[in-house]
This record gives sequence, structure tokens and C-alpha cells, in this order.
Amino acid sequence: MVKSLDDRIAGAVVIVILLLCGAVAVFPLLYVLSVSITPFSEVLKNGGFILIPRAVTFDAYNKLLTESNIPRAFGVTVIVTVVGTILNLAITGLMAYPLSRRQLPGRSLFLMMVVFTLLFSGGIIPTYLVVKSLGLLDSIWAMILPNLVWSFNVLIMKSFYESLPEELFESARMDGAGEFRILWQIVVPLSVPVTLTIGLFYAVGHWNEFFQAIMYVTDRTLFPLQVIVREILVQTQQPLENAENMTPTQTLQMASVIMASLPIIVIYPFLQKHFTKGMLLGSVKG
Repeated sequence: MVKSLDDRIAGAVVIVILLLCGAVAVFPLLYVLSVSITPFSEVLKNGGFILIPRAVTFDAYNKLLTESNIPRAFGVTVIVTVVGTILNLAITGLMAYPLSRRQLPGRSLFLMMVVFTLLFSGGIIPTYLVVKSLGLLDSIWAMILPNLVWSFNVLIMKSFYESLPEELFESARMDGAGEFRILWQIVVPLSVPVTLTIGLFYAVGHWNEFFQAIMYVTDRTLFPLQVIVREILVQTQQPLENAENMTPTQTLQMASVIMASLPIIVIYPFLQKHFTKGMLLGSVKG
């Protein structure tokens, strides 16, 4: 089909807009990466702005890995992310599946309770008192259990379960399968896209954990990565005239940001196709 002039102009405009949006999104990341691998003397010569590095050094990364709390904080963050995401997915699935079954007694009431928590929260102080009364302060569980279930994710997963053919469930029941067996052997294998999507939501949330660590954790050995990165960003903000006599401040800052962001950036491309599919399937009956 031959495109009209208006269609070609519209297509060109869309491409230009997308290129501009892409450039705006990539520019900050490229700037941070470039500064992090550039010798600090070069950064100073260019007034702190480097987009294409002329020389490359990994001194900032080496310093962070050997002389900071980054490795220990990285381990804490990995533990919180892995354990938290597994528990999140398990509890979310166990909540979403019964809510997706129309024969569940009191289903409307339970759904109303889920939606209510989506709109209203208990508040910071009541939540802190609950965490304290449970003895979770200064523990890794304080960064996992308070966010064990996100109501929005429960609704997405419930909608996906509702989109599955009812004949599957009826056939399984005729073969003598119980609800737990149906969930484990039928529903879970068919829910890989939405499970990966929800898992990515939870994993990113845990990886960027900051607020709860500040609220509930005072033991520095349990600080997650984002808290340590924040300390580095604050502590290295020294006057520029002292920069030659101290650690490479700006390169350290940018290197810490890259180290905190890189794992999620690396993982996302592998989950992108499942992410898009899971969101679309989960929103069919939303």
C-alpha cells in the first residue's frame, strides 16, 4: 500500500519525537556512566561535564569495592530482594487465586478490603509501632514484611487468573483435583508472564529499598545499598578547591549510582517481553 504524503509526514514526526524522548532518557545515564569511568582530573578540566570520555579508568569502582561498605550493602540488598520477591509472589498468588474464583464466599467483601488498603494506609507512625511490637527493628525482615503484599499487584494477578478458561478448572475438578493442586499444577505454569511482571515490580521495589531501612534499621551492618549510596553522595560533597587532595568525589558519586542501578538495568531486557505480555493480560478484565 502506497502511503500518502500526510501519512509519511506523520510517521516522520512520530520518529523524531521518539528519538527525542529516547535521547532524553539515555542522556542522564550516559553522563553518569561517562563521569564514573573518567579520571577525576579530566572531569575537573571539563567543569564536571563529560559525555564521551577521552580516557578510561576504573579507580572509582575499585575504591568503592575495596574501601567502602558497598560490598556488604550489596549482599544485604540481594538477600532482601531475593527473599522478599519470593515471599511477595507466594503471598500475592495465594491471595489473588481465591479472589479470582467467583464461588468464593464473601468474595466482594474481601475485594473491598483489598481495594480499601489500596486507597488508605495505616500511616507511618502506626506502621512503625506495629513493626516495633513485632520485634522486627534492626532486622532484615523489617525491610521485607511491611511490604509483603501490594494490593495493586493482587488485583493484576487476580484479573489474569480470571482470564484463564473456566473449562480448565472444571476438567481438573472432574479429575479429582483440589484447589491447591489446580493452583500449583495448572494456574502457576500458565501464569509465567504475569508472575515475572509482578516479580519485577517487587524486585525493583526491594532493590531501591531506602525509606524502610532509614525508618526501621539503625545497625549499619544491615544497611541496604541505596542507603550507603546516599551516604556516599552526601559525604563526598566537598568544596571543589579541596578536590585535588581528596578522593575523586564526582567519579565516586557516579560510580556508586551506576553500581546501584546496573543489576536492574541488566535484568530488565531479559524480562521485557514477559513484562509487556503480563501487563496486557493482567489488564484485560481489570
